[in-house]
Amino acid sequence: MGGNSLNIIEEKLDQLKKIIPEAFTEGKIDWEKLQATLGEDTEFKDERYVLNWAGKSEAFRVLQSPTTATLVPYKEESVDFDDTENIFIEGENLEVLKVLQKSYFGKIKMIYIDPPYNTGNDKFIYPDKFSEAKDEYLNRIGDRDESGYMTREGLFRTNSKDSGHYHSNWLSMMYPRLFLARNLLREDGAIFISIGDDEIHNLKLLLNEIFGEENFVASFVWKRRQNVDSRTKTGVSNDHEFCICYRKTEKGRLRGGLKDLSKYSNPDNDPRGDWMSADMTGLATEDQRPNLHYDLINSQDGTVYTCPPTGWRYEPKRMEQLIENGEIIFPQNKTGRPRRKKFLKDLEDEYTGYSTLLKTVFNTQGTRELRAIFDDREVLEFPKPKDLIKIFIEQGANNNSIILDFFAGSATTAHAVLDLNKEDCGNRKFIMVQLPEICDEKSEAFKAGYETIAEIGKERIRRISKKLKADSQSKLDIDGASCKQDFGFKVFKLQKSNFKIWRSDVKTQEELVTQIEKFTDPVEEKSKIENILYELLLKSGVQLTIKIEEKDGYYLANDGEIALILDKVNENIIKTVISDKPQKVITLDRLFKNNDPLKTNTVLQMKDAEIDIKVV
Repeated sequence: MGGNSLNIIEEKLDQLKKIIPEAFTEGKIDWEKLQATLGEDTEFKDERYVLNWAGKSEAFRVLQSPTTATLVPYKEESVDFDDTENIFIEGENLEVLKVLQKSYFGKIKMIYIDPPYNTGNDKFIYPDKFSEAKDEYLNRIGDRDESGYMTREGLFRTNSKDSGHYHSNWLSMMYPRLFLARNLLREDGAIFISIGDDEIHNLKLLLNEIFGEENFVASFVWKRRQNVDSRTKTGVSNDHEFCICYRKTEKGRLRGGLKDLSKYSNPDNDPRGDWMSADMTGLATEDQRPNLHYDLINSQDGTVYTCPPTGWRYEPKRMEQLIENGEIIFPQNKTGRPRRKKFLKDLEDEYTGYSTLLKTVFNTQGTRELRAIFDDREVLEFPKPKDLIKIFIEQGANNNSIILDFFAGSATTAHAVLDLNKEDCGNRKFIMVQLPEICDEKSEAFKAGYETIAEIGKERIRRISKKLKADSQSKLDIDGASCKQDFGFKVFKLQKSNFKIWRSDVKTQEELVTQIEKFTDPVEEKSKIENILYELLLKSGVQLTIKIEEKDGYYLANDGEIALILDKVNENIIKTVISDKPQKVITLDRLFKNNDPLKTNTVLQMKDAEIDIKVV
C-alpha cells in the first residue's frame, strides 16, 4: 500500500469513467460529449468529420519550418564509398527528411518504417509542451553529451499512458514525418508502416488525411507469434500486428502473388501451347440467371451433361463458340463435368491477388537472425524478421528502385534489400535513417561495444555485406555465374550547416553591424572542402550517390553537369571549367578575395558560355 492519501478527485473520475466511458478523451473529460451523453442540448463546435488533436497546429508549424542542417560524409565508416549507391544516414529523422526533400523529391519507390507503437513505454521525439518554439525544439534535438552523442534526457520523452496527451504526442511525432515522406515517393510509390493495436486506428485516420482515403491499399495482418502466450492476464493471446499500406497516387499498384504455373501442361500437344483445365460451374440459381441453366451435349457422342445446381459460367452462344474452338474438355466418365481449357498464353500477367494474412514468418526469426550476426548477443529487442520486410519489398518495389526506411533500427530493411538483390540479381538501393540513440549501459549492445542504435545498424550491414560477398564469390567459383552486385554503403551524418545562418532576431544597430561583419565570409570556420561540396550538391537537388570527379582545382559532378570551384579561383581554372561545358558552376565568394574585376569577369565569361553560375 502506498503512503499517499486517497485522491478523491481521481476516485470520482474513475467512477465516472466506468459509468460513461464515452465522455473521456485521452483520460480527460470531454464536457461536450458528457453533456450530449446526458441528453442536454449542446452544439458541437466545428461539427464535421476531421482528425484533430492537441498540438496538431504546432506539429504543422514544425513541418513547415525549413532546416539549415546538412549531411556530412564519413568515408571511414562506409564500405566502397566511391562506388556504392546504398546510403546510411545517422541523424534525427525529421530533419533528415527535410534535408532530402530537394534531392529525392519523387524519387523513392517504396518506404517501409517500423515506428514506435506507443505502448506506453516508448521513448520518441515530440514537442513536450505544445507552446514549445521551433528553436527550443531544435536545441533539444541538438543536445549532445561529451562524446558527441544525442542525450536521452534532452532528446527523448517517455510517452506514458498516464499523459494527458498520450495519443496526441504520438500523432504530433508522426504527422510531419509522414507528410514529408509522401513528398519523396514516386507517383507509383507506396508506403508500408508496421503498427500495433495501440495506434492503428489513429494511424489510418492520419494516413487518410495525408495520402487520401482513396489511396488506402491494404491492412496486412502479420501473425507474429508462433505459439500462444500462456502468460496472458486477459485470457487472450495477442498474436498479431499490422502493416498498413498506402500508395501515393492511383498509379501505385502492388505486384500481387505469383500464380502457380505448374498446373499448366500440354498432354494432347495442343498447338496453342500449355493449358490447364478450369471449372465452368456458375454461381447463380435458375431463378437468378435462367439463361445460364441448360444441359450441355457432346455433339460427337450425344452424351448429355445435366446442368449443375448453380448453372454454367457461360451463356449457350458463348459455350458453343468454346466447343467449336476445341476449348471444352468432355470427360470420359458420363457422371463427370465438362471443363474449359485455359491457355497459358492468354494470361494477362503472372500475378494474382496477394493475401493480407501473413502467417509464414514469426518474430522469433528476427531475434535469431540478429543473434547469428552479432555472435549470439541480443543487441536489440524485437527486430523484425528480414523475410517479412522482403515480402513488402517484393510487393511495393521493383528490382531497380530506391527503398527508404527512416526508423531503421538494426537495419533489417537494408538486410532484406541486399538479400533480395542476391536472390534475383536485382539492383535495389536502400536509404537507411537512424537516430544515434544511446544504448542502455546495462544492455547487451553496450557491453558488446555499441554505444548507439545507429552503430548496430551500420555494423549489421557491414557483416551481412561481407557474408553475402563471400557467398557470391563461392557461387561464381562453382557455376561461373556472374552478377554485379552492390554490397557497400555510404555513411552520412546530420550536422549543422557549413554556412553561417543569418539571425532573424537582430534588434539593435550594434547587433546588425556585428551580424554584417560576421558575414564577410559566410563559410563557418574549420569547414572541410568535402563537407561544403556535399552540402552545395544537396541544396542543388543532386542525389548523394552521384559520381564526383576531382579535377585540378575544381570538382565535376552529376556526369559533368555541375562544376564546383571551392578552393581557389584564377583565370586558368575558369578557362578549364568552361572547356568542360557544365550546365552550372557553383563557387564561393570568399575565393575572389575582394577582387571585384576577377569576380565580374568570371560571371561574364560564364554567361557568354551559357553556363549558369552561382556565387555563395
